[in-house]
Amino acid sequence: MSGLATIADRDLADRHRPVLQFDRREPYLPVRIGYTVFRAPGQSPSSKFAIAPRGGATIEYAIYYDWDIGHLYDLEHVWVHVDGSGAVVEVEASAHGRREPMVRDAGLPLMDGVRPVLFAEPGKHAHWADPDAMRAEAGERLRLCCDALAGHEAVHRGNFFYEAGAYGVQPQQDRLARLKMQGDRFEPSFEFSTLKGEAPLVPWDDLERFVPQRVAAVMAGLEAEVPHLRAIFLDCGDTLVDEGTEIKRPGTDVVLTAELIEGATATLAALRDAGHRLILVADGPRETFSNILVQHGLWDQFDAHVISEDVGALKPSALMFDTALRQAGLTRDDARHVVMVGNNLERDIAGANGVGIGSIFFSWSDRRSRVPASPLQQPDHVITALSQLPGLLESIELALPPLTQAGQARQEA
Repeated sequence: MSGLATIADRDLADRHRPVLQFDRREPYLPVRIGYTVFRAPGQSPSSKFAIAPRGGATIEYAIYYDWDIGHLYDLEHVWVHVDGSGAVVEVEASAHGRREPMVRDAGLPLMDGVRPVLFAEPGKHAHWADPDAMRAEAGERLRLCCDALAGHEAVHRGNFFYEAGAYGVQPQQDRLARLKMQGDRFEPSFEFSTLKGEAPLVPWDDLERFVPQRVAAVMAGLEAEVPHLRAIFLDCGDTLVDEGTEIKRPGTDVVLTAELIEGATATLAALRDAGHRLILVADGPRETFSNILVQHGLWDQFDAHVISEDVGALKPSALMFDTALRQAGLTRDDARHVVMVGNNLERDIAGANGVGIGSIFFSWSDRRSRVPASPLQQPDHVITALSQLPGLLESIELALPPLTQAGQARQEA
């Protein structure tokens, strides 16, 4: 043990750091690796496991990735056990919450000198000693994870950083994280190679301070990186409210009460839960909409209310849509990242199309024409039930072009 005792922790960690091999289509690579050296038994500072050296020392490597194909934030582990002479005698690694022995030849994985060679699952980064075994035993699961299940957990919450309050998550950040991972879906090749450059190796204490700041920074950058809808404009009559149930104040156009269309409450709640910015864009007296929407608890679901009585113009006037863009903090340059949902081809659809806003026709009522009278009234999309709207919006977002040159390059790769 005397020889090993003279080696500094940093030098020992650098000497035995694992050689990680990644699928050639892997979109997410390690950002930093934190090390902890155990020369006596102890509790891991970065995992749930107790560490017991095998006669010499155990080097724990905590490998941080910004992304796993299922969620933002990923922390994997490798444990390299050395004996008193400094020889590697055992290697273990994380695999979906488990600590698994990495064994291939003579009780060890492949070795590059004194460094173990491990293979990271495509997209998921759990470790294997044998890539052929990985493909045979987990290939179908990994294909599913990298395709249909991409982004299903959004921002990761099942870790001690989040549980300790080191970072928080807003609904929009969850949605944008999910969109990014869905956009990064890929078919694993199961062809592995070593990185040309390796992630920085730092003491665990440094990585522990770094990770929550990094997660917060990645989340903050999603709005600029991920193509998404920046606002949803919604009409009210025969879009959220059944105009056939309206009761008006006698002698006026002010509606006192009305019933909601099936799915209105649940749909608005789903859009809010997804972090969408919602703007009411409606023709009529302000009192009408405050009466109806307050009655049903929907007024406060909107970030702004753009009403013709206040604006001094009716849809399809561009003034209504420009006012709504301004209320959302946007301009005409952002129009392609906005959609208008309405039941009126002449007002809602033609007005949105006229300023470059995406248009969604809610074909629900027979009170107005469902047949476009001109090309300007042709909607981009049609729904027949409000429950269809959240899924349609997700499809629209996934089809948006990249916001950055880097994003364009990834999409074309």
